[in-house]
Amino acid sequence: MRLIKHLSIISLLALLFGCSAINEDPQADWSAEQLYQEAKEALDSGDYERAISGYTKLESRYPYGRYAQQAQLETIYAHYRADQVSSAVAASDRFIKMHPRHPSVDYAYYLRGLATYDQTRGFLTGFFDMDPAKRDPAGVRESFNHFKELVTRFPNSRYTPDAMKRMTSLRNTLAQHEVHAAEYYLKRGTYLAAANRAKYVLENYQKAEAIPNALVVMVKAYRKLELNDLAADALRVLQLNHPSHPGLTELQQERSAP
Repeated sequence: MRLIKHLSIISLLALLFGCSAINEDPQADWSAEQLYQEAKEALDSGDYERAISGYTKLESRYPYGRYAQQAQLETIYAHYRADQVSSAVAASDRFIKMHPRHPSVDYAYYLRGLATYDQTRGFLTGFFDMDPAKRDPAGVRESFNHFKELVTRFPNSRYTPDAMKRMTSLRNTLAQHEVHAAEYYLKRGTYLAAANRAKYVLENYQKAEAIPNALVVMVKAYRKLELNDLAADALRVLQLNHPSHPGLTELQQERSAP
């Protein structure tokens, strides 16, 4: 009986030690460099979740030093490529706060802009099917402001030229959003609201592609409001700066119609 009892204890201990060996982390003794290389390999192969997990493990074990800093930076990129926008922005903000003088901090600013930029794609799709008040351009403005901060702080950054191009695209999107809203109000007979939205475009989005369309809306809205002097002024600006715009023909036909 005593022998059986001893054998049971030995078997139990063997089982416990066996489970412990199975559950032991094979990377427990890895250096910071080894953990980094493993995570970087996952990143390069497109396995972003594994990369993020690896970088997190590296930073928890070796929170200081160049590998930890590089892991934090590449975590931003991994979140961005995994379409985890909020996580990418949070990781960017964290890196910027922790390492404001890091030689690659401009890259963190750039990635933050990219993450929010990608979510603005298709913003205007289906715009006319809904009330413009329900179409919130906050995400577009957020991306624009992120890129603007990069351009302002790091005018000589290698990422600044691309950021400026994207800012132009975002500015055009915001201007077009306002013009769509103005056209929406124009069709529904709220002419003052239409004129004010179009005027806002001229005052806040100079050189945007939507400027001539905004002028067309202003002319139409002012005519409906019988503000003929303002309508004539808007028409004059349109003719002077955009003489070949197709809206001019429409406005002339509208004026000559009985």
